[in-house]
Amino acid sequence: MTVPFLDLNIQYQSIKPEIDKAIQNVIDHSAFILGKAVSEFEREFAAAHSVKHCIGVSSGTDANHLALWSLGVGPGDEVIIPANTFIATAWGATLCGAKPIFVDCEPDGYTIDATKVEQVITQKSKAIVPVHLYGQSADLDTLAEIANKNKLFLIEDAAQAHLAEYKGKMVGGLSEAASFSFYPGKNLGAFGEAGAVTMNNDQLAINLKMMREHGQSEKYHHEVLGHNYRMEGIQGAVLGVKLKYLKEWTEKRRTVAEKYKKLLGDVEQIVLPKEMPYAKHVYHLFVIRVKEKREKREERRNGLMRYLNENGVATGLHYPVPLHLQNCFKYLGYNKGDFPVSEELAELGLSLPMFPEMSDVQIEYVCDIITKFFMKQ
Repeated sequence: MTVPFLDLNIQYQSIKPEIDKAIQNVIDHSAFILGKAVSEFEREFAAAHSVKHCIGVSSGTDANHLALWSLGVGPGDEVIIPANTFIATAWGATLCGAKPIFVDCEPDGYTIDATKVEQVITQKSKAIVPVHLYGQSADLDTLAEIANKNKLFLIEDAAQAHLAEYKGKMVGGLSEAASFSFYPGKNLGAFGEAGAVTMNNDQLAINLKMMREHGQSEKYHHEVLGHNYRMEGIQGAVLGVKLKYLKEWTEKRRTVAEKYKKLLGDVEQIVLPKEMPYAKHVYHLFVIRVKEKREKREERRNGLMRYLNENGVATGLHYPVPLHLQNCFKYLGYNKGDFPVSEELAELGLSLPMFPEMSDVQIEYVCDIITKFFMKQ
């Protein structure tokens, strides 16, 4: 049997007539940049996350940049982010000319360790950017308290967390602003690059709309500094169709996760993902952690990965090199051992196939291969 890591085609085929009609409508009206499809999606996505405004942009990375830039983050500032995240989170700071300051992740939910944030705050600190990693929210109340106490902006990176919840409230509106990604493999994925910034602040929304379109208040009238971060019409159309199914797809992801947990619950050699008491996890990724002694940190994880791949099961590594150990951030002066939880997850974590359309047969096969691997050890 072959089990893909995700299957975008099966999702497309399930809604093909609607998708094709929406794309054709954009083409028929030549509304290729922004336009009605984008504005309708923005309204619907904002409503889905109980937030006043959604500004569609050209990618999740651009959303990270715009969220910070629109709040005045710039050269000389410091932005606090987790070491355990995709590098686009850090680009939000660097593209503003600011300096990313890393913090370790906590050992159960893998999001930023809120207890360690205050230790790195300086006079140059301007913002805290928690990441709702793998589809689970960070500890926002604790982080908001720290941000308010130190007069810092709190900005959610919700790239992996569409429809995720924190204490019964939707992510995306629980901070100054939040960035989302609609990269094709995300829970809500476009047919190319796309992203969004959400917020409740009316003036911030006005500024962001101008900034995404060369700083224009109207054509050729540039009120503020900006960039070309506009969402394409076709992406807005695709996302508008898919959004109608997102709640259903999210519950299916949670069902897949529960089946994984049930079937792998007795495998003592792995640690399963933990849903934190304050969170509703949407399982963009299902990341297990292999238990192993320090001197063999990666050997067994890599062995399991090879065994799964040899038996037709695709896997992923999220993320094999923590940000503080990336070559591009050598200038920050971090060293191996600075963030042990993030480093352990990088060396022992393994992402299993996860998509809403996974069948019971596929889930059972993945779990059977994992069980067989450890029985052979």
